[in-house]
Amino acid sequence: MKKNHILFLIGAPLLAIILVAFRVYYSAYVWKYQGPDTFFYIKPSESFASINSRLAKEKLINSARLFHRYSQWTGVMTKFKSGQYQIKTNSNMMDVYNTFINEKSLAMYFTVPEGKNMYEIGKMLEERAITPYAEFIELCKSPAFVKSLGIQGETVEGYLYPETYDFAPNLPADQVIKTMVREFKKKTSALNLSDLPMKQQDIITLASMVEKETGDKSERALIAGVFHNRLKIKMRLQSDPTTIYGIFETYNGNITKKDLLTPTDYNTYTVKALPKGPIANPGIEAIKAVLNPAKHKFLFFVSQNDGTHIFSESYGQHQVAVDKWQKNAKNREGRSWRNKKESTDTSAPTPAE
Repeated sequence: MKKNHILFLIGAPLLAIILVAFRVYYSAYVWKYQGPDTFFYIKPSESFASINSRLAKEKLINSARLFHRYSQWTGVMTKFKSGQYQIKTNSNMMDVYNTFINEKSLAMYFTVPEGKNMYEIGKMLEERAITPYAEFIELCKSPAFVKSLGIQGETVEGYLYPETYDFAPNLPADQVIKTMVREFKKKTSALNLSDLPMKQQDIITLASMVEKETGDKSERALIAGVFHNRLKIKMRLQSDPTTIYGIFETYNGNITKKDLLTPTDYNTYTVKALPKGPIANPGIEAIKAVLNPAKHKFLFFVSQNDGTHIFSESYGQHQVAVDKWQKNAKNREGRSWRNKKESTDTSAPTPAE
C-alpha cells in the first residue's frame, strides 16, 4: 500500500503535467483556424487585452489565456503594432502570434482623387470592402448627421477631402465620413473660410466646379476667374459637370440637349447662379484658386482635348474656338476632361467650357 501511495503521489502530478502539456501543445499547434482567409485590424493604441479578446471572439485562436501567457512569457504584450494583418485558414496559434510579431502589417491605403463625388467615393469604398455603399450614401444625405458635422449644406458633398487614408475593412460609414470631414477641416483651417465675403458653402461649391473643369491643374485660377466674372455680371455659369451631377444617379455617360434644358437645382444652364451645393470634393489648390482667382476678362473657355483650354473674352471668339476644337473631328482626337461618350446632339447649347 505504501508503495502504491508513493506511485500515486508521483504519478498523479506527472499525469497532470502531461495533460497540461498536451493541452498547451494542442491549443498552440494542433488546433487550427478553420474559417476563410481574413483580415484582423489592430487599432492604434489598442490594448493587448482588447486584441486578445477579439482574437478569441472571432475564433482566430483557441485559448485567450494561453495566448496571453505566451505573449507575457516572451515579453511582447506591448509590441503588437497597429495595422491590418492577414490570418490565413488553417493557421494555428503560433502562426497567428508570428503574424503579429514578425510580419509587417498590410497597407490598407485608400486614396480619394480630387474631383470625385460622394457617389463615386461610395462605390470605391464598397469595392475595397471598407464600408457599404448604401450606408455611406444614406449618411452623406442625412440632414441630422450632416448638421452634426458642422456642415451648412444638405449633404457632405464637398467636404470628403481628397487624400490617402489608412482605413480598416468593415468600418461603420459614420467613422469613414467623420475621418474625411476632419481632414477637410484640418487642411482648410488656415484659410479662414468663415470670415470671407463669400459663404463657405459657395466657396466649396465653386471650388468643386473648378476641380471638375480642370484638365491642366495650372489652369485652376484661370477657370475660377471665368466663373467669378460670370457671377459678377449675373451670367449663367453653363457648366456641364454641374448638369451631370444633378442627374448623376441615372446618368449614362452621354449628356444631351434635353439634359441641358431640363431644370434641376444643379443645372447651371437654367440656374442663374451657383448650383445648390458642391458637385464633387475639391482639393486645397482648387479652393485656393477660388479665393485667389486670376484677374482677367475671359467669360468662356473650351477644351483643346489635351487637358488645356482656350479662353475667350467674347462669344464670337469662343465660337471660333468651339468650331476649331469641338466641331472639328480631327482636333477632337485626344484626351478630354470628360473621358466619356460625347453627345451626338449638336444642337445643344454651347457651354462655358
